Amino acid sequence: MMLTLLISGPKQPGNDIDVYLEPLIDDLKSLWVGIRGVYDAHNGEYFTLRAALMWTINDFPAYGNLSGCVVKGYKACPICGDDTPSHRLKNGHKICYIGHRKWLPINHPYRRQRAAFNGKPEYGIPPEPLTEEEVLHMVENGDRVCWKKKSIFFDLEYWKYLPVRHALDVMHIEKNVCDSIIGTLLEIPGKNKDGIAARLDLLNMGVKTDLQPEYGERRTRLPPGPWNLSRAEKREVCNSFYGMKVPEGYSSNIKNLVSLQDSRLLGLKSHDCHTLMQQLLPVEIRSVLEKPARYATTRLCFFFNAICAKTVDVSKLDKLEEDVVVTLCLLEKYFPPSFFDIMVHLVVHLVREVRLCGPVYFRWMYPFERYMKVLKGYVQNRTRPEGCIAERYIAEEAVEFCTQHLSDVSTVGVPSSQKMGVSKPLSGCIVSVVDQDLLNQAHLYVLENTEEVLPYIEQHMIHIRTAYPKFRKRTKWLQDKHNSTFIQWLRFKVYVVE
Repeated sequence: MMLTLLISGPKQPGNDIDVYLEPLIDDLKSLWVGIRGVYDAHNGEYFTLRAALMWTINDFPAYGNLSGCVVKGYKACPICGDDTPSHRLKNGHKICYIGHRKWLPINHPYRRQRAAFNGKPEYGIPPEPLTEEEVLHMVENGDRVCWKKKSIFFDLEYWKYLPVRHALDVMHIEKNVCDSIIGTLLEIPGKNKDGIAARLDLLNMGVKTDLQPEYGERRTRLPPGPWNLSRAEKREVCNSFYGMKVPEGYSSNIKNLVSLQDSRLLGLKSHDCHTLMQQLLPVEIRSVLEKPARYATTRLCFFFNAICAKTVDVSKLDKLEEDVVVTLCLLEKYFPPSFFDIMVHLVVHLVREVRLCGPVYFRWMYPFERYMKVLKGYVQNRTRPEGCIAERYIAEEAVEFCTQHLSDVSTVGVPSSQKMGVSKPLSGCIVSVVDQDLLNQAHLYVLENTEEVLPYIEQHMIHIRTAYPKFRKRTKWLQDKHNSTFIQWLRFKVYVVE
């Protein structure tokens, strides 16, 4: 089910959105009781239709509006609740969410390290996620430290029994984390998590004191940290992105997102950040970033790649959860505290939701964002947007039905699809005679790219070096000899010897 609300007015309703959700709640109540007289065309009989809402899919600000919980401040995590690991940065004037060592095993060496983290050892335990009964008890009894209201969804009698009522959107989490990493590495204004305030906060915490600002007569110098790139390295990264070529439909044209003049990446969309975090970013930073920070960033990219897979091995989720906790601790060691906003903290809870809700691609916002764009294109009369969407939807549904009904009819006056000509020749045939040398090259290529033949290739190279000891150091001669004799040697080896 996808809900599209067209709310009039210059501003969104925010936490007062419940009044617009009342018609939806009434429909969901009716579906839970059951709608009789629904016809099953396949079996030719009537049945009672029942349905239940499992969870909502929305970005994090809408998460707070729909659930009624706080999504900023000291208790911004809706899963940790009152035990959210938060710390206020005095110079940055913001809340950071560090302290992921709580999720480590009790005997992990990171728990005893002080200077690498916040200057203190960690003996705490991870907070238990709030149960359904605890949440309902808190909002009903006025204990609203981290809750602003009782959500209207609790009017559904089954809502209080659901372990996950509002899903964390991996699309927006991945985008915000990617923006923070790219903005910090390339020092993009507005997205850079480093600065004088961040260095002073490190000094106040008593960690990484060698990175404190150095005040001069004309300017203040910031010593390079593990997360900083030199000007030449920034230029190298941007040039690599600028010259990158990807398959059609893989992503947007990355060349248009690169500003070589000031070494920045601008205008990154959600899917651009997705491709960067999944495959491109680990390749781009492998030779330009200090090894500890590069290792931590690459581990985070591998985590998103694993969690966004279409198939998830349930037996590996525990190991994946342990790995992401270590990854976040590594990021705490090599990145400033200001880097850890609430979106970075929510990464620690993603494996839990995969365990409860299944693969990510069933509940992220990519398909809904695309469909929102389709609905937006339906609106031609801005004074009547609802009518435009309804009429266009009905018309499109009728056209699709006619298209399926007349699928075998050839079109008149409309160019045929390009896919209709797939596998058809573009010109007359040309007869080509393949000689024995070319055939041997093709045969050798197939053999050398077959996994089962690789042990025989190694045996043949050892055989050549043994038979011709004078040429064992001449690599080119050995390779030529291997290419000319391997096919016959393999045929004799397989059919005669074995």
